[in-house]
Amino acid sequence: METGLIPAIVDCDPGTDDAIALFLALASMDVRLVTVSGGNVPLDRTLANARAVVGLAGKPVPVVAGADRPLLGHHRAETAVHGADGLGGVVLPDGPPVTPGVAADAIRALLRDAAPRSVAAIALAPPTNLALALATEPALAGRLSGISIMAGAWGEGNWTPSAEYNAAMDPEALAMLLEADVPITLVTLDLTAQALITPAVLAALPRDGACARAARAILGAVPPSRRFDHAGFALHDPCAVAAVIAPAMFGFRQAAVRVDTGDGAARGRTHIDRWGRTAHAAKIRMAETLDAPRFFAMLADALQRLP
Repeated sequence: METGLIPAIVDCDPGTDDAIALFLALASMDVRLVTVSGGNVPLDRTLANARAVVGLAGKPVPVVAGADRPLLGHHRAETAVHGADGLGGVVLPDGPPVTPGVAADAIRALLRDAAPRSVAAIALAPPTNLALALATEPALAGRLSGISIMAGAWGEGNWTPSAEYNAAMDPEALAMLLEADVPITLVTLDLTAQALITPAVLAALPRDGACARAARAILGAVPPSRRFDHAGFALHDPCAVAAVIAPAMFGFRQAAVRVDTGDGAARGRTHIDRWGRTAHAAKIRMAETLDAPRFFAMLADALQRLP
């Protein structure tokens, strides 16, 4: 069905900020597939959380399970921010049943039926599912209009001093996506720090409707960050959705990006050359600045349009 909205695949690991990103995407895009990996919490929880968000939003979107671990190594959860259940203890009604299948297969099947450069992919998790899909059928990259990835940092990380969580969890998968034949937008910690949820921002979000109430409860459960002197916390994943649906509120720069896939302390670090200091091609569109008031106004509007 033609909706006039951007067709999209959302790959996620809910996770508090993933849940808000899913609400934003479901309200603002033609989401055709939600794929889920283990990440912020193990796969059984991320899958249940994704189903719950999709169900609460009332959207008939298939939710498909994917990788429960990175291409190499083991899964490691981030419960200090997201809680053991991934949603900070907020209980949502159970969502629709999981759609049978495997995420990488579902991504490939959707793209095979898509027109060239017609579907946006949004990577909000360790990017294992998308990397597996494109590595096993590289020609399908030509069906994607782009991939918006929340990962990495040009400054310090939030999982190790060197690395952001999604990049650190599966640097091999991120390296594969960055080399794919598809336009890449990278949304890093340095950008998402500009989307700061403070008590005032939270108080201004809508209060009516099941999705708005759930979003407020989830955001209210996230502890303030030491990185921001406990003034609030960065809303990471919705920025990667916003970069697709409202790019005019961002400032971008082309950059060369490489990922450290070694075994040392810098594993998962994104080496980002924004100033042409290396010989590597500046093929990645970096989101550098964000109009935060417009961003939060867009999020509020999206929540108001959901049930």
